[in-house]
Amino acid sequence: MTTTSVAPGQELPELALPPVSRTTLALFAGASGDHNPIHIDLDNARSAGLDDVFAHGMLSMAYLGRLVTRWCPQARLRSFRTRFTAITPVHARPVCTGVVRDVNGGEATVDLTVALEDGTVTLRGTATVSLVQEGTV
Repeated sequence: MTTTSVAPGQELPELALPPVSRTTLALFAGASGDHNPIHIDLDNARSAGLDDVFAHGMLSMAYLGRLVTRWCPQARLRSFRTRFTAITPVHARPVCTGVVRDVNGGEATVDLTVALEDGTVTLRGTATVSLVQEGTV
């Protein structure tokens, strides 16, 4: 990837994930250290007025990170920010997308989104990536 091969409006290859399972939530809780019971305990979720458990916001952020690092090497990632906008219910199928907003000074700014099948956007973010390979000028 070079400055000339990336342009505003360019779409990153979509990342469609399998349904978020209870197993995924339990494994992510263990891997992340986030054992908040609202994500893994049905009784706890119901006591909070919810129908079921829901995915950790950071799981969706991890999916977006995967989207970006499939498109460019991780070493080129300069910043990565997100804002959580809705919950991801268990069994939902998140789809991650990205569009290059700007290319300037050897860097690209990419707008990122995680959405569900019904169109609900659960996460919005931006990433800034270097378009210059280290060791080149």
